[in-house]
Amino acid sequence: MKLGNERQQARLTAALAAAGVPWDDVADCRELGGGTFNTVVRVQRTDGTGLVVKLAPDETVPVLRYERGILDTEAWYYRTARDATRVPLPDVLAAGAQDGAAPGDHLVMSECPGTPWFELLGTMDASARARLRTALGGHVAALHTITGNEGFGYPARPLGPLRATWRAAFLEMVDAVLDDAGRFDVTLPRPTDEIRALFAAQSPVLDEVTVPRLVHFDLWDGNILVDQGPDGPRIGALIDAERAFWGDPVAELVSLGLFHDIERDEAFLNGYRAAGGSVVFDASTRTRLALYRAYLHLIMWVEAVPRQFDAQHRAWLEREALKPLAATFDDWSGRKEAKTA
Repeated sequence: MKLGNERQQARLTAALAAAGVPWDDVADCRELGGGTFNTVVRVQRTDGTGLVVKLAPDETVPVLRYERGILDTEAWYYRTARDATRVPLPDVLAAGAQDGAAPGDHLVMSECPGTPWFELLGTMDASARARLRTALGGHVAALHTITGNEGFGYPARPLGPLRATWRAAFLEMVDAVLDDAGRFDVTLPRPTDEIRALFAAQSPVLDEVTVPRLVHFDLWDGNILVDQGPDGPRIGALIDAERAFWGDPVAELVSLGLFHDIERDEAFLNGYRAAGGSVVFDASTRTRLALYRAYLHLIMWVEAVPRQFDAQHRAWLEREALKPLAATFDDWSGRKEAKTA
């Protein structure tokens, strides 16, 4: 089976060739659903092994500023984490650009066992879920032992060089998304300059973060594969690391608690702390969490325009991202007014 689009088929063939896989070795390929940015293709080789190939959007497709070349970020994340930990992750076979294409044109990796966790909701009991969350906590703690020595920010550097402080890097990340909102004419809860000022007013707490640590920043249940092992369900792999950066490990808790209160996730937190992770939910941590959650909600809302989400998806985003974002800004604005009163 081949892709219907001839250009995409040519790109897929070239990406596989870069990984040392000639088309004659392909027994089957099919595009996977669920992706909203890249084209994702599952390839089965004639020897029975499976590969996953990601093809970045064409250069003419509008994207957010931080998204330029992020397949290179994903490849970098897997290689970096595999060198330093035993966390289950895909093996990278090829990544980069072919025939003059832009950086981050493709990523070829091993297929990992399992099903996205969110597809298994309701199929496992509380005990099995608790065991998985504990194991997940241990994996995340291991990933957070990986530190950088060049600075904070996105490693693919679409926003410029890494920054010496986490506050500077994070505010630049926020600025980029706000600039994208203007470029795509996205309606925000408040004027852009006011939003920048609100983020800046909360940002001094970020100076407490002095060591850049590896952060996936997209570990919601859809990016956690669950495999059926001999002793029950287990974590098959952590995937889709395109949004990774050097930053504050507390930021990881936003996606890990995307649809629930992470402070109440005792199984995850027990596993995280038992494996050496450290987190205390004090005023500083909660302020940082609010900053990172607002940043993620901002991304989710702004990207809906260039990705041309349908009305149903936009309605969901209005409920799950825009309204919480507006509430956060209201809270920050109220604190600011209280201080000046």
